[in-house]
Amino acid sequence: MRWPWKQSLCLTKRSTVNSSGRQTQRQTTVNTIYDPACAEKEKYTSKDGEDGYYPATTTVELDMQSRYSPPKEAHWLVRRIFFLNWIVTYDRPQAFADLIAGITLGLTIIPQSIAYAALAGLSSEYGLYSAFIGSIIYVFFGTIPQVSIGPTSLMAIMTLQYCEGKPVQMVIVLAFMAGLVEFFMGVCQLGFIVSFIPAPVTKAFTSGTAVIVVLVQIKNLLGIRLKEVPSIGDFFSAIRYSDATMGFICLVLLLSLRMLSQVKFKQDTPFTQRLKKILWYISISRNALVVFFSGLLVYIWVHKSSLEAVPFVLSAKVSSAMPTVKLPPFAFESQNRTYVFTDILQELGSGVIVVPIVAVLANVAIAKAFVKDGKLDASQEMLTLGLCNLAGSFMSAMPTCGAFTRSAVSQASGVRTPMAGLYTGLIVLSALSVLTPYFQYIPRSSLAAVLMAAVFFMIDLTPLKDLWESSKKDFFSWVGTLIICLVAGVEMGLLFGIVVSMICILLRLGNPKIEVSLKQQGNNYYIHVVPQSDIFYTGVDTLRTEIRSTCLLYRCDFPVVLHCGRFMQFDATFVEMLMAVAKELAVDDVLLVLQSMSLKQQQMLPVASNIRFSNEDQDSLHLEVKQ
Repeated sequence: MRWPWKQSLCLTKRSTVNSSGRQTQRQTTVNTIYDPACAEKEKYTSKDGEDGYYPATTTVELDMQSRYSPPKEAHWLVRRIFFLNWIVTYDRPQAFADLIAGITLGLTIIPQSIAYAALAGLSSEYGLYSAFIGSIIYVFFGTIPQVSIGPTSLMAIMTLQYCEGKPVQMVIVLAFMAGLVEFFMGVCQLGFIVSFIPAPVTKAFTSGTAVIVVLVQIKNLLGIRLKEVPSIGDFFSAIRYSDATMGFICLVLLLSLRMLSQVKFKQDTPFTQRLKKILWYISISRNALVVFFSGLLVYIWVHKSSLEAVPFVLSAKVSSAMPTVKLPPFAFESQNRTYVFTDILQELGSGVIVVPIVAVLANVAIAKAFVKDGKLDASQEMLTLGLCNLAGSFMSAMPTCGAFTRSAVSQASGVRTPMAGLYTGLIVLSALSVLTPYFQYIPRSSLAAVLMAAVFFMIDLTPLKDLWESSKKDFFSWVGTLIICLVAGVEMGLLFGIVVSMICILLRLGNPKIEVSLKQQGNNYYIHVVPQSDIFYTGVDTLRTEIRSTCLLYRCDFPVVLHCGRFMQFDATFVEMLMAVAKELAVDDVLLVLQSMSLKQQQMLPVASNIRFSNEDQDSLHLEVKQ
């Protein structure tokens, strides 16, 4: 049966005594959308059976809908193998732009990969393996051209935390398990999970990770070889001044070269434009330049004297660096002990879950920052990241994800499609095949300087002031996450931030904000109850208590108008609560008007003598008293 939108009902209120002493009945007229006795004057049709009833669709409206209808969704295979979307329109200008961006990114990712492998406690080739396979896989499945999958400071510090002092096979299995979890999250369309991690927690986690990287690399920057420093005096006595000099020079050069891209000229001429472009290329190649020239210095020193005469701590020697495809080591022997798969999982512990969640969080955050049309398929990014780590584990790679620094370089280089990753991967592969014998000449202090210069600007302390002024809850969440990251580890800091956020959400669901006011329409008064936040079944008890306490405050003298527009997932719990409230109010002959409730929700309620329905909004709710 179809109901017209508005009919007037005369609602009887309790008997009152007028000034002459005679008993009278007050009748209140309320605009309503529910009246079984009314005549059907207009024809209405339902829209999704949820929000209410609307006039029947005309031919003109159908034409407009067809004209502005969304494009047909692509086949699932095209959505998953994403390069099929853009390869058919790929042209020469795009190819040239991707070539420039790919070469530029290759000069950035090679020294970063070497440095991040060192941060994770691994030799150089493991970082380059990750850079190679991540760049290639993302070409075929990635959706954001600026995203560059490879080793990052975040993944390196997580790998160090879970695999320090353990066989290198643990790192490879960690990459496999991370890829498996990420792929499973993508298949199950769990991209929404990252929405439960608020921005303050993400910022604190990123800043905490950056601080940890700086603290870890101080020893390498100063050439300290001691694994544990018992006292401050021993720390200073263990400093190798040759390494410290090399490290600080590299650090100053890196920070200075970074400023070249910000140089501005008073006049904008063709010459200054070319000069600005040259300075920009030098700036983004600063990591490669510092690593190259520091390694060249050591190489010349060795050939003029000997390797033992070099006054710097050097990187580990790489025996074989070309990637080979083989199964991840699910069982292996190390130091007279046999590890089976269950032993490996036990050794990795919570890292099997924490590492992929952190990687997904970082990757989706980068994708959100660079997506063009605002349409981000987070689940596809999870699938792609999972494939990168799964494939990487078959090539002995460390865990990977995207990096903001490399994405910014790609954006500035004019990247057009993910094809740039192909050129980056080929450059990395060339470095593995040609430059492997020379990795041992790179001073560790220069790699430490590269890492520290990269993460300095990830430390963001602005939330200290901004969050304190805007939200004390977010402020304490940020501070707590940062402190726990530094004291107990990054995974515990992230867990703390998530738990605090979830507790706040649960408290909000269980204790919704409700505004209650006494309002007047003409000579009549009514109690207006308006939820200020969405009401789920968890908050119905709070709403019921608020209504009952308000009625007691006003001695049940006025009708209650309850705004139902923010009732979410209306179910049996809501029905039970409303009927209980109506029954309690009926004892005192109080009318309950349910405002802005959809027809579908109304039909779920049993008939009650003191329940009425109104479609008027808060400002135009019409109540008039008839004598």
